[in-house]
Amino acid sequence: MTEGIQRRGLRFLTDRWRVLVGLGAWSVLETGQTFLTGFALARALDEGFLAGRPGAGLSWLGVAGLAVLVGAYGTVRVYGAVAALTEPLRDRLVERVVSRGVREADAGALSGLTQQVEIARDTFAGLVMVSRSFVFTSVGAVVGLVSLDPLLLLVVGPALAAGLGLFAATLRPLARRQEGFLAADEALADGLGSVCPGLRDITAAGAEERVAAAARSRVDAELRAARSLARWGVLRVASLALGGHLPIVLLLACTPWLLDTGVTPGALVGALAYVTQSLLPALHNLVHGLGTSGSRLVVVLRRLTREAPGGADVVAEADPGTGTGADLESPPSARPADGPPALSLTSVTFAYGPSATPVIDDLDLTLRPGAHLAVVGPSGIGKSTLTALVAGLLEAGRGTVRLCGHPVPGPEAAALRVLIPQEAYVFTGTLAENLGMLRAAPVPEAELLAAAQSVGLLPLLEALGGPAATVDPAALSAGERQLVALTRAYLSPAPVALLDEATCHLDARAEERAERAFAARPGGTLVVVAHRISSARRADRVLVMDGRHTEYGTHEELLRRSPSYRDLVGGWTPVPSQPALALRDPDRVDAVAGTGLAGDGGHVVAHGPVGQVQAPRDLRHRGPLGGEG
Repeated sequence: MTEGIQRRGLRFLTDRWRVLVGLGAWSVLETGQTFLTGFALARALDEGFLAGRPGAGLSWLGVAGLAVLVGAYGTVRVYGAVAALTEPLRDRLVERVVSRGVREADAGALSGLTQQVEIARDTFAGLVMVSRSFVFTSVGAVVGLVSLDPLLLLVVGPALAAGLGLFAATLRPLARRQEGFLAADEALADGLGSVCPGLRDITAAGAEERVAAAARSRVDAELRAARSLARWGVLRVASLALGGHLPIVLLLACTPWLLDTGVTPGALVGALAYVTQSLLPALHNLVHGLGTSGSRLVVVLRRLTREAPGGADVVAEADPGTGTGADLESPPSARPADGPPALSLTSVTFAYGPSATPVIDDLDLTLRPGAHLAVVGPSGIGKSTLTALVAGLLEAGRGTVRLCGHPVPGPEAAALRVLIPQEAYVFTGTLAENLGMLRAAPVPEAELLAAAQSVGLLPLLEALGGPAATVDPAALSAGERQLVALTRAYLSPAPVALLDEATCHLDARAEERAERAFAARPGGTLVVVAHRISSARRADRVLVMDGRHTEYGTHEELLRRSPSYRDLVGGWTPVPSQPALALRDPDRVDAVAGTGLAGDGGHVVAHGPVGQVQAPRDLRHRGPLGGEG
């Protein structure tokens, strides 16, 4: 991926070659300033003050001062040229982030706009300034040393070259370790962010030790990354000492020899000025700027230019046993005698970016009309990517996706599917308007009430005052918004329903009712990204995604032949544990995971805080489970 960023970066700079030429032209003034800083000082001493001509000395110092003023004017113009480079970069990144956020509902788009784009712009501008300053300052200093006496460059040059070589050699390893540290830090933050809201569920399920072990491993990983980064940071300091401080020591140590070979005192003082006032500051800025900010810029650009909406999906590899993705078809007896299948994927491959490993690799899948498929797998393994491909929000890099015979993406296919995401959308308006949003004409009230009864929305509908009641989205809980979105999708004419964890804020009974309603729709095909084992048990077929290969079959078949599925079922099933709290504690959370645990019918899922789960008969007052505040 770094190579891809480099190619795009070179193309970006090539398209703006006129700006680069202008930047170089104004930087020449800085070269002249650096040259005269040491040369004029040497002449002021040798031809002025040491020769008994103070007027000549002051004149040369005046020339040096004038060079500083001219260089300052050039620096002002340089800032304008740098802005002409950085602002188009910022605009391009903003356009990409906004496009991805609108097209793919990217949750990270806000962070990209408010933080990452600005980091990229500021860091890129700083790198341009630092790199440009070092190049032109070094040229001016080297030319000045040669002008004063070539022997001075012989003393300074090797140490400077050695320091630059050591710094260049550490750039790539240092960037990798800095990125590794940032990744470890983010993994720790993400892990703690998902654990802390679910502490009660963790305690109830007796999973304290397992969760603590996972958190401990993330802390250890960040510690190892920090130590590795610190070790390579020492080499960066060493390169600065070698290329910037050692030449000063060498000049002082070689002073007697240089004076004996004809180097004048003024030339020696001028050489010290070149090293201390020009080369050392420029090298210091280069080492700290390029060594730290350069790695930071690469990391941010990778995040902003990747195709993934949130970077959540983990790369899935081909099945080592077959060399391809799993071939997933309905049994021949289940296929309709005529007519196209409801859903078909043929050799579908998808990756987030041209250089990324495919998330979905050579996948074949066929579902008959009326089929009920549950998609399961670890969090972030690619389940949402699969539903986005079927919905047409993402386009396969290779292969074909068809809905009822129509290619995806396409307007015909878009009219045949309805996607219900985890975060349900409800707008301000009447309940009838919300529920009938996907219908061309108003939904008859009898049909609307029948749909609400089937999905489980009827208690909320009556509590709000009927279909004509105005809905305030902020006043609804997450589970209530999901019920509204589910009923809206149920009333949609689209025969294929895609539930991407669309029931995660409902309790097990409400989830079962909604899924059974969708499965019973005449001619309706249901694809569910499951977060409870009960969803997989209800489905006709289960698709298992585990990042290495995919497997397909009924719940019972997969329990017999799929270790990955057995692991998932084991993770869903509560494990025996000792009571961590007094039984029947005031908060009404059972300390021992079991069939009596509120809200899950015998299966504990640490999906989120208890307060986010909608309990039966809790829709009227919209309070959290068991009165939890």
